Amino acid sequence: MNEPSSRDLLERLIGFATVSRDSNLELIAFIRDYLAGFGVDSELFHNAEGTKANLFATLGPRDRGGVVLSGHTDVVPVDGQAWTLEPFRLTERDGRLYGRGTADMKGFIASVLAAVPAFLERPLKTPVHLAFSYDEEVGCLGVRPMLAELERRPHKPLICLIGEPTELKPVLGHKGKLAMRCQVKGAACHSAYAPYGVNAIEYAARLIGRLGEIGGELARPERHDRRFDPPFSTVQTGVIKGGRALNIVPAECEFDFEVRALPDFDAQDVAVQLQCYAETELEPRMRAVQADTGIRFSALSAYPGLATPVESAAARLLAMLSGSSEFGTVAFGTEGGLFDQAGIPTVVCGPGSMDQGHKPDEFVSLEQLSGCDAMLRRLAHHLQSTDELL
Repeated sequence: MNEPSSRDLLERLIGFATVSRDSNLELIAFIRDYLAGFGVDSELFHNAEGTKANLFATLGPRDRGGVVLSGHTDVVPVDGQAWTLEPFRLTERDGRLYGRGTADMKGFIASVLAAVPAFLERPLKTPVHLAFSYDEEVGCLGVRPMLAELERRPHKPLICLIGEPTELKPVLGHKGKLAMRCQVKGAACHSAYAPYGVNAIEYAARLIGRLGEIGGELARPERHDRRFDPPFSTVQTGVIKGGRALNIVPAECEFDFEVRALPDFDAQDVAVQLQCYAETELEPRMRAVQADTGIRFSALSAYPGLATPVESAAARLLAMLSGSSEFGTVAFGTEGGLFDQAGIPTVVCGPGSMDQGHKPDEFVSLEQLSGCDAMLRRLAHHLQSTDELL
């Protein structure tokens, strides 16, 4: 079959509007058929509704572990953004390729697909696995059932390379995330009799204030890790709503908060501290006024951080592929912590910059895409010449 370039493949991939709220099945079918044209079979792992799927495929021998090239197929919405170009049609201008997902992260997927002929050119001594997921942008949700299956296999992958946009700089770590919702149920009354009600907004404010105190503790210098920016775990409240009118004591208030945690810190500790404060300090006061009041917490999403050791085989392989051992970290999250938890050491390196990700007129440069193509050719050459990863 014809061997399209990464630029041509990216044009096809951008044409699929795989916003997380929508299906990715048309894109997955395109990749499955593309691989089938090279004689490569794909496994699909669908969500419960059958509307989305992960794709997993192996190039080379199946009796041993290999290198996973991983990327997510979903993109963030374009609603409300001031795009000057059609977001789901590739536009090339001045050495840049514009479209939703060009940087985050269909550019990498396009390079991986373009590299398939190079991987198959002569027999691989170590296999390459392709893992393309759904719903990464909404909490790294989709990849989990695929990873659960890989953990059960006798020859699970040995190393994972996630192609999130790092400007092709080698990355070994990122923070984890916990997103929570807090719902405060108070008791309404006329504001002229405010002491006889339970003001849900005021109790929510106390909880948010306590979050600020916890965040201050986490920011103390002795808890810093200079590999990250900022160098400490952070807490922030991002959404709040409550109240109906100024002359009514509000009976409901809810807010969403998140923890961005250093890899060695359990973000759940923040939720436990806040829940303890609610149960021991606030709810007794609320229920002294009205018995059926209270505070409830629920998880929205979570994923672990990543901190792959510099001396690991995964880091050595990444240094060889990227041409640099100046390892860094990124502020955004990836599926890497989940691969690592599944026993697959993970590194991050891909074309483009997250400075363009999630923004209107998102782009990846042709230079970055070409650099990724070259990196994957180096991987193909390495895996065809040795059965040692490094």
